[in-house]
Amino acid sequence: MTSKDFIIREIESKDNSELANVVRSVIVEMGAPKVGTAYEDKATDQMFENYQKEKATYFVVEYNNKVVGGAGIAQLDNFEGNICELQKMYFLPIARGKGLGSKLISVCLDKAKELGFESCYLETLPYMKDAVKLYKKYGFLSLDKPMGNTCHYACNVWMIKKV
Repeated sequence: MTSKDFIIREIESKDNSELANVVRSVIVEMGAPKVGTAYEDKATDQMFENYQKEKATYFVVEYNNKVVGGAGIAQLDNFEGNICELQKMYFLPIARGKGLGSKLISVCLDKAKELGFESCYLETLPYMKDAVKLYKKYGFLSLDKPMGNTCHYACNVWMIKKV
């Protein structure tokens, strides 16, 4: 199976429960805390509805009619400025190592540019090593402290990139 076997598309309401399962299972698999992460976000169960606002979008990765990953962008919460946040980027093991992370970041950053954002911010955890490596490869730079207030206080890796 190659990346051609996967479809990247905008989220639909029918994707909510599958996507919530993806997010939570990856958080558990990575040994990340459930508190202070997307695991406990109410928005994780209502991803479609959460991205039905101006200057926000979420994309899912589909394989054999099942959601196996996704990522989105939205205005950075509690921040004055034209910066979006790359949000809730998670992949099940079946979708990893196929270049889909790079493709999805590209899709999200293209959309961020189209929506007029100047930069894209993200937060992650240090033990999500492959994700951190991918973000660095993609040109995201490390920050010393968080921007805005995402309420993800367990995430202590902060990065930004101009779009």
